[in-house]
Amino acid sequence: MPTVILTGLPVPGSTLAGELRSLGFEVRPAATPSEAAAALALVPADQRVAVVDGEFVGHVHALRLALTDPRFDACAVTGALAVQPGARASLDRAAANDVYAPVGDGPYPDRLAAAVEAAGAPVHRPELGTLVAAVPATTAERATATAAVAAVDDEAVRLRTAVKSRDGFFTTFFISPYSRYIARWCARRGLTPNQVTTASLITALIAAGCAATGDRWGYVASGVLLLLSFVLDCTDGQLARYSLQYSTMGAWLDATFDRAKEYSFYAGLALGAARNGDDVWALALGAMILMTCRHVVDFAFNEANHDATANTSPTAALSDKLDSVGWTVWVRRMIILPIGERWAMIAVLIAFTTPRIVFYALLVGCAFGALYTTAGRVLRSLTRKAKRTDRAARALEDLTDTGPLGELIARGLRRLPHYTAPAFMVSGVGSAVMLLVAARETSFGSHVPILFAGLYVLTAGAAVAMPLKAPLDWLLPPVFRAAEYTTVLILAAKADVPGALPAAFGLVAAVAYHHYDTVYRIRGGTGAPPHWLVRTIGGHEGRVLLITVLASVLASRAVDFPVALTALAVFVALVVLVESIRFWVSSGAPAVHDEGEPA
Repeated sequence: MPTVILTGLPVPGSTLAGELRSLGFEVRPAATPSEAAAALALVPADQRVAVVDGEFVGHVHALRLALTDPRFDACAVTGALAVQPGARASLDRAAANDVYAPVGDGPYPDRLAAAVEAAGAPVHRPELGTLVAAVPATTAERATATAAVAAVDDEAVRLRTAVKSRDGFFTTFFISPYSRYIARWCARRGLTPNQVTTASLITALIAAGCAATGDRWGYVASGVLLLLSFVLDCTDGQLARYSLQYSTMGAWLDATFDRAKEYSFYAGLALGAARNGDDVWALALGAMILMTCRHVVDFAFNEANHDATANTSPTAALSDKLDSVGWTVWVRRMIILPIGERWAMIAVLIAFTTPRIVFYALLVGCAFGALYTTAGRVLRSLTRKAKRTDRAARALEDLTDTGPLGELIARGLRRLPHYTAPAFMVSGVGSAVMLLVAARETSFGSHVPILFAGLYVLTAGAAVAMPLKAPLDWLLPPVFRAAEYTTVLILAAKADVPGALPAAFGLVAAVAYHHYDTVYRIRGGTGAPPHWLVRTIGGHEGRVLLITVLASVLASRAVDFPVALTALAVFVALVVLVESIRFWVSSGAPAVHDEGEPA
């Protein structure tokens, strides 16, 4: 059980000790700093420990934010400080030093927080907004603080802040107004965000199964269940924020289940259409490719500018100006077809139309959204003056997913005197386009795609030979994703044998999982997956070369091509999933939850 050291003399009539116990803390009083230091020494170093001023006046939720958030090693508000094992040594030193040389005459927890931060341990200070956290010095100040606490509804603030600060129009106005109350209902019954996330996944898988029936009732039921799954998907994050139940497992589930749900539903639609004689696997795979590449554009651009020191882009200034006009914010969020709008559109269309129409709408809508966001980011990149850091360049290199062949070429080029990496427009985009054209315009089994795949390997390695610090280098990861995924799609379609496109769908899904996993590891600050994993599954350039070779070698027995794709998909999925699960359940995994723009 976590422990809180309640410092100072007891305040008559104060309910503070009871409030701390309601948050799950064992309360130990300490009248003086020396007693507090002694009490801290009795708390095991592997437990969360907090120090709270006995005269603290404030909302319970302010204390909850400061004392129970698992994402931070040290967290504080006025009059309260909590640390986890990662910052415990700094706290112990600060408490010992304060006994002999107090720094300032403010509240004891505030002095400790300042000393912990000075020792190099970051102290998170949550934004309280209208919530109160104070240590009054006089009776009059105490009365004022108590009145301020009574004037603000603690629970209303807690419910409001359970909702993402940035969300889509559909989610904000059609889901969150009631899903936050579902989150509170779950919290009061002891349910965890991970349980709600799992329920959302199961609901989506049932929806996919209903869609796979190919019957009208199945389509209608799948639409309803898909919307229910999305409600639960919103609820799990709101429950995590409402009760501060962040976890590494939750971060992993949250990062991967959305894509698993959506892509499983695509597969269900394709199976349902096939039962009615309509083959839409190519459309399903195309929708998955477009969606994944669009996300990679978002991820790569954000990582490239994660720690930029300035942004003087006129495009960014125009965007900020538009954000000051309320209705433009919602229009701009809607036209990119975020997850809420996308799932609502799918649910409505599948209830009244066919899977083919659903995929046409997805492809058109997502293509427009991708063009809109990519064009804006290209303009920002060309006109901004901020310098890209080594960290950003490293993140972009990790996102390229370069394997052993590309690394070998890059190392060789770095040894050449005065080598300058070719502009990615020539090396990356050019070779990728030529590869796709060759795959599209030649017959299945032709050796020509192998030649262009070899050129792609060479230029992919050349593109990452130097640090990725040019204005548009963030486009390399999405270009490589598009090249690899679309090559698989084209070759599977050209094979024109049963099972080729479903096998290609499975292969792209397995590889896409690896790419999403890479993104969320980098976001959590732990870096990309280990190099052995990327080398084992070949890297993007190795897989492209292998797939083109398989298409050529198996041309005389095209029916074996789906088997080869399936075997490769199973191999990639097993290697990636085993390593991913090992990482996300380990103690070193970050408790990261996406609070940014909707996916």
